[in-house]
Amino acid sequence: MPVTDLLERNHRLYGDEIALVELNPSVKDTKRTSWREYSLVQPTSYEPYRREITWSVFDEKANRVANMLIDRGIKKGDRVAILMFNCLEWLPIYFGILKTGAIAVPFNFRFDSEEIKYCADLAEVHVLFFGPEFIGRIEAIVDELSKGRLLIYVGDTCPTFAESYREMVADCSSQPPMIPLTEEDDAAIYFSSGTTGFPKAILHNHESLTQAAIMEQKHHLTDRNDTFLCIPPLYHTGAKFHWMGSLCAGSKAVLLKGTSPEIILDAISREKCTIVWLLVPWAQDILNALDRGDLKLEDYDLSQWRLMHIGAQPVPPSLIKHWKEYFPNHLYDTNYGLSESTGPGCVHLGIENIHKVGAIGIPGFRWQCKIVDESLKEVPYGEVGELCVKGPGVMTCYYNDPKATEETIVDGWLRTGDMAMQDEDGFYFLVDRKKDVIVSGGENIYPVQIENFLSNFEKVNDVAVIGLPDPRLGEITGAIISIKKGMTCTEEEIEQFCKGLPRYKRPKKIIFADVPRNATGKIEKPALRKKYGADQLVAKQNRG
Repeated sequence: MPVTDLLERNHRLYGDEIALVELNPSVKDTKRTSWREYSLVQPTSYEPYRREITWSVFDEKANRVANMLIDRGIKKGDRVAILMFNCLEWLPIYFGILKTGAIAVPFNFRFDSEEIKYCADLAEVHVLFFGPEFIGRIEAIVDELSKGRLLIYVGDTCPTFAESYREMVADCSSQPPMIPLTEEDDAAIYFSSGTTGFPKAILHNHESLTQAAIMEQKHHLTDRNDTFLCIPPLYHTGAKFHWMGSLCAGSKAVLLKGTSPEIILDAISREKCTIVWLLVPWAQDILNALDRGDLKLEDYDLSQWRLMHIGAQPVPPSLIKHWKEYFPNHLYDTNYGLSESTGPGCVHLGIENIHKVGAIGIPGFRWQCKIVDESLKEVPYGEVGELCVKGPGVMTCYYNDPKATEETIVDGWLRTGDMAMQDEDGFYFLVDRKKDVIVSGGENIYPVQIENFLSNFEKVNDVAVIGLPDPRLGEITGAIISIKKGMTCTEEEIEQFCKGLPRYKRPKKIIFADVPRNATGKIEKPALRKKYGADQLVAKQNRG
């Protein structure tokens, strides 16, 4: 079944019910001075900017987009890109593209001009929708970018080098375009995070997208009474496919612009959200604010909030233990995945398995997993190897890159590049990225294990561990540590705490600094390696 069928079903069955809400607390009354003042002190005197659409309007907007694109010559198999921040137009444009039979190509909103041009060329994009935040980046490359491409501006005051989305769809039919689709048809291209250079283009078909929607609904028991709070960017497979649980259930979702603890809790309270997907930094920020007394749970109505789940990166068990102290009745899940597996859920903990916090979990709905050695033979329980996954959400290919596809998909199994182990109960534990393993004096050291250990220290807010060049050992472990607000810490304190680690795992260099993370919460280790002189070491290892 093509994923567009789910939207059309919701139009028929739940047309008058709310599908999407856009909530933007940054747009506020200029007479007031702070979000916290309104949300905590005067909760009824301030309303953040809010828009909503029903399932019928959602589907009709998607149809208008589809018919407009078809009128402009877009046909099945063409590529149409989206470069926008989360907003109420984002998903109708995405589904409008799909309804034409074209391939939707979400762009990372952090792409600079060079990356925009590179990815537009790599995916052979015919049309680019872009928002007001990207005018400058587009204008810098418009002479090259606009050759053979239609640029469509979504916002007020359209620049002269683009056409206005509002004007283009205003007179288009809201009826379905009636383009025949099957689950085998190509649907979307997502880009890898580009941790080893420019990103790869990852092609998925409709079966992958529909699988993600059904799986998310089953994993988290989403029903029509739920409201999902979506904070991460929709260009990312994590946000998109977690939201698709709401699409599958026909339930409401809230697109929130803002990540502060106050904004998140206020949105949950205002919109009666029941399911919230957080990244580790946001969950940690909420806990820190509660610990400091900056937030008080009694100021919010959170009684309906039933599930908090986390993905996109390893989750320190200490964080979840602390979370349950404040939210003892919350269900919890961890989701593992990658863009090549249609995002999160090919492995997940499961809401019934909180006793196994620390594991990434068990195979998701309709997925298989195994751990292999360098020769792709399965390893025994308890041994570390590369995690491979197989299921209906595996990518079709890396677009126009058969060599990389052949290296990554072997006999239907997707090689994830993540090192993992499986315990005797069948639960998988993520050890680290294969590329991030530190080899020090012949010993393999997995940074995630050290990061999880250090996250238990009460003064540590965030931590990243990387390999640093060493003339004798090849590499040594370096820990970049961010300390909690209002606290001080010394190297000696960290060294004393690390005596709980085996000697060879203890960080040999401690650096107190901010830990950079990308929009999906992952530590930007390439940036850290470059900053601290480890990038040349990694390049040498890759050449070797």
